[in-house]
Amino acid sequence: MEYNFRKIEKYWQKYWEKNKIFHVKENEKQKYYILNMFPYPSGYGLHVGHCLGYIASDIYARYKITKGFNVLNPIGFDSFGLPAEQYAIQNRKHPNYIISKNEKKYTNQIKNIGISFDWNRKLKTSDKNYYKWTQWMFIQIFHSWYDKNDNKAKPIQSLIKEFIKNGNYFVNANTSYLCKFDSKKWKKFNDNEKENILQNYRLAYLCKSMVNWCPDLGTVLANEEIKNGKSIRGGYKVYKKQMLQWHIRINAYANRLINGLNYICCSSSLKKSQINWIGKTKKITVFLEVLHSKDKKIIEFTLLHPEKVFGITFAILSINHPYVNNISLSADYKKKVKNYIEKTFYINKKNITGVFTGNYVLNPITKKLIPIYVTNFFNMENSMESMIGIPAHEEKSKLFSEKFGINTIKVIRFCNKKNQKVCYNSDFLNGLPINIAREKIIKILINKKIGELKISYRIRDAVFSRQRYWGEPIPIYLKNKIPKTIPIEKLPVILPEIHNFQPKNGKSALFRAKNWAWDEKNMKIVSNSFIDYKSVFPIETNTMPSWAGSSWYFLRYMDVTNENFFLSKKKENYWKNVDLYIGGSEHNTGHLIYARFWHKFLKDRGWVQTEEPFKKILNQGMILSFSAIILKVIGKNIFVSYGLKEKSKVFHMFQEIYIDIFFIENNNHLNISNLKKIRPEFYNSIFILENGTFLCKRKLEKMSKSKYNIVNPDDIYKKYGADVFRLHEMFLGPIVQSKPWDDKKINGVKKFIKKLFNLFHQNGVFQVLETDPTFEEFHILHYTIKNIEKHIQLFSFNVCISYFMIAINKLLILKCKKRKILEPLIQLLAPFIPHISEELWNKLGKQNSILYHPMPIIDVKYIKKNKITYPIMFNGKFKFLEEFDYNIEKEEIKNKILNNLKTKNILKKNIVKKIIFIPKKIINILF
Repeated sequence: MEYNFRKIEKYWQKYWEKNKIFHVKENEKQKYYILNMFPYPSGYGLHVGHCLGYIASDIYARYKITKGFNVLNPIGFDSFGLPAEQYAIQNRKHPNYIISKNEKKYTNQIKNIGISFDWNRKLKTSDKNYYKWTQWMFIQIFHSWYDKNDNKAKPIQSLIKEFIKNGNYFVNANTSYLCKFDSKKWKKFNDNEKENILQNYRLAYLCKSMVNWCPDLGTVLANEEIKNGKSIRGGYKVYKKQMLQWHIRINAYANRLINGLNYICCSSSLKKSQINWIGKTKKITVFLEVLHSKDKKIIEFTLLHPEKVFGITFAILSINHPYVNNISLSADYKKKVKNYIEKTFYINKKNITGVFTGNYVLNPITKKLIPIYVTNFFNMENSMESMIGIPAHEEKSKLFSEKFGINTIKVIRFCNKKNQKVCYNSDFLNGLPINIAREKIIKILINKKIGELKISYRIRDAVFSRQRYWGEPIPIYLKNKIPKTIPIEKLPVILPEIHNFQPKNGKSALFRAKNWAWDEKNMKIVSNSFIDYKSVFPIETNTMPSWAGSSWYFLRYMDVTNENFFLSKKKENYWKNVDLYIGGSEHNTGHLIYARFWHKFLKDRGWVQTEEPFKKILNQGMILSFSAIILKVIGKNIFVSYGLKEKSKVFHMFQEIYIDIFFIENNNHLNISNLKKIRPEFYNSIFILENGTFLCKRKLEKMSKSKYNIVNPDDIYKKYGADVFRLHEMFLGPIVQSKPWDDKKINGVKKFIKKLFNLFHQNGVFQVLETDPTFEEFHILHYTIKNIEKHIQLFSFNVCISYFMIAINKLLILKCKKRKILEPLIQLLAPFIPHISEELWNKLGKQNSILYHPMPIIDVKYIKKNKITYPIMFNGKFKFLEEFDYNIEKEEIKNKILNNLKTKNILKKNIVKKIIFIPKKIINILF
């Protein structure tokens, strides 16, 4: 009897859906919440790299169900954002149409590989019933401030009460002066003056700042949306531009974001990337008075190397520093600064430009004049508002000083690294080690009251405005330039229907909406023609970034149908937070920072209980694939076979072009006729062959649609079945490591499935015996149970599969068809290959799904102590298992392994450099 995977898999997928096997509700069982990072429904659909995390999480979810847990494993779509909008612009389709179409494709692909998602809880960020609560949360953030004394967010009304009662200090938004007012003065402030002060405290605030501006996309981009100065989406150039933008004061949570990592189980590399992104450092800040300043302007500068203070020869301000417009005393210099700022609208990373302000600060130690410049140079790199230059000891400062002819002063003349004695251009520091000299200078600066030790963070407040149509509308209207929130009872503010989604001149396409004004009296959205700035006001036209909706979606899954609140206390008390969060390492910074911040804010305000949203985070490795690259002669429609690159005497300048691996034959030969037929842009191209063929370059890299090297899972499970695909994907290597996709090895997994099927059949007829197993048969079973239990909890699914293969081979040799062995064996296999497991379980006479039956338990009396099995690894990659006598000597094990035929086939002509032997654990051969 043949294993008809198409019929079997389709049947059980319908069975699961019809019987709502994966639909979960709160009950008396212990909960386990497992979650995949929010997918975006791309038009290309899933590739096998995406499936890696889904299959891994599904295996673990099914395993936890059989261990008696109530498992929540939901799915949804991060459907707002730039990709859908760009596709809509290019194809003149509405983004909602694009998203709906893509969502159906994703859903079918996911169901076809048997993932145990609870589709009843499906959500998408572009659903008005979802983004209603995103808007509600933004309003709460806007109406909150961060109390550093209590280290938590509080309602802004509590701060206003403090102002009314006692007065307070604030940083003036226009001058950056530290000011103090008394309570009587607060009462006399007009609305503008009050809001001006509150903007310095609100967690969501409006201010002008330098942002990442992409003219081709017509929008601001976050740092994580840029790579090498270009947008990840489309590869367009990104510039710096000063714009009035909404910001979220994430910086206030910096220390809590670092401390919270202690409560998350994750890799050290993830923690390191989070800590580096936040960037906590202890620095000395000096406060220097601007000379010839009527109002005694004070500028803060950070001294990274205080012992080099003698070498300061210039100071710079970024073009968005609050002093740039009024630091120059003479009209001539003011004009020069103004002209420079206007011409430096875009920041070019390669050009060093600047202008002298005509003013100075004093070196705090030497009392020498330090000229102040306005420049774009340093700001491009680190977004600092002010900086000091020490050109003798800093490469960037040196470049700037050379451009403007500024003198350099060498501070350290000699450093004896052996005993750390340093020779300075200063008598009172001479001979001191760097760390002692640094402490001495810091002490002097503090005693002179011109310096202060401060903890600073690299993380900046997040820009929250996007000049896009396809995003959550920001529920704000502008009343005489003062931001006001739309009443909560009138949410959601629904994204209006428009036809032209193209941004223009830094404005979102929402500026074209005809009905985008707020009638304050009647509390409703009305036509723009009614705007009178008395009772009807314009609504904010920027939209939220895509990370707004993806920063809290895991909470909504707990209570997805609740219309009265985003999450009930009862549901949150049960599910609390995510027990296992699975996703790619590319989300280790931006997304995780935003989501953790958002959760901490909700906790501060009493809407959730937990400080951290995720207990354990697992980063899956990437699936790699060989991309195909052809050579194009720059400036010509001519392509040259790759082998002729170095030999060509006619053409010398080439660019590399990625093409779809669909056009490749025999490993690296390009099928030119197919390429011209399917890709019309190549129809009139000239292809220069070598030896009658056209060769391309093959490069192993991340599977990506941009590199045209994706493998569609549809093709795999149509040919081999979902269970074979699932097993093959997990057998490629450790889940946390990157590994190449290999079609050739899939036949080995196919043979294993066939062997399993045959274990339950005799001459094509299902046959299971009721006779009692032998000790050896019990040993094989319980030895397998022991190792599967151990490795499945370590997420070492590839090792689990190796143990399954060994067990099946041994049972086939013994011709074991006994129920007491095969029944628990198929239970162990069920999380990995659920379709065939359900089929065989049903044939064993079981009525309910195999998921309703608990995982078999090990009986230690069947685990023999006279044998031990070692995983054999080569250069850190698992290859096979080998069994030895339990008390065998270490050297004898090494000799047997080196003389093993499997070892010789793997090593071939390679020489063994080292053998790492960890007793009773692993053997790793390095070559």
